[in-house]
Amino acid sequence: MKPLLRAVLIIDALLLLAFGLLFLATPWKSLYDALHLVQTDPVLVGQGFGLALVGLAWLALHASLDGAMTATVAKVVGHVNWLTAVLLLVWLIGLHTPPLTGFGQLVAVVVAIVLLVVGLGGVRLASAVRRRERALAAEAAAAERADKAAARQAAKDAKQEAKLEARAQSAARATPVAAGGYAATEPVVEPVLSPRQSTVIDPATGRTIDPATGRVVDPVSGRVVEPTLEPGVTAAPAGERDAAAQAEAAREEARRDAAGSPGSPRPPFHG
Repeated sequence: MKPLLRAVLIIDALLLLAFGLLFLATPWKSLYDALHLVQTDPVLVGQGFGLALVGLAWLALHASLDGAMTATVAKVVGHVNWLTAVLLLVWLIGLHTPPLTGFGQLVAVVVAIVLLVVGLGGVRLASAVRRRERALAAEAAAAERADKAAARQAAKDAKQEAKLEARAQSAARATPVAAGGYAATEPVVEPVLSPRQSTVIDPATGRTIDPATGRVVDPVSGRVVEPTLEPGVTAAPAGERDAAAQAEAAREEARRDAAGSPGSPRPPFHG
């Protein structure tokens, strides 16, 4: 939209320059007669108005190149143009002052319509460009505030990270360091399983038994120390075995005594 407004400013500059040069040529009577125009009287007023229009044309041309001045100058020039068009229509067409020929009236109406259209169009475009510039400025301000907030948050996060790092360094300094620069830590001992760990301790005898073979084994070396037992049968305690042996010996002795008593038959004596 702003390039279109610049094009309108260039058209305004050309129109203002043409009218300024025409008013500067007020003393040139033959030119005014050829154009069927009425000379400005006194000539000084016409030439002064011509200088003002030339200066306004230069300002419009400069504003078409300078983006900071485009909207403001376009609005001012637009108001000047449509107000000039209204004055032309009122005095030359409505009041017929000064009196003009038919061609002069036609030229005045065409010029007034052109100035009215260009002036109002320039004012509308200038207002639209100004609103757009304000919206862009508001967005830029909001983006700047967001950037500042992000920068403050980043600074806060950096401070927090610095504190955490300082705490980590303090903890690292508090940890004892072994030779070589590595932190001294307790060795982790993992249990090693061995085949002897699959044995079972008999709660009655307190001996270690291999459940796969049913034999009593040494808990340290794993060697068999007693003969094989039947599955599901555990070794008898030592005290029970001694008592059984003593009972067996007593029975054997009782049998021998019974065999040697007087009432018992004896084998024939061979002398």
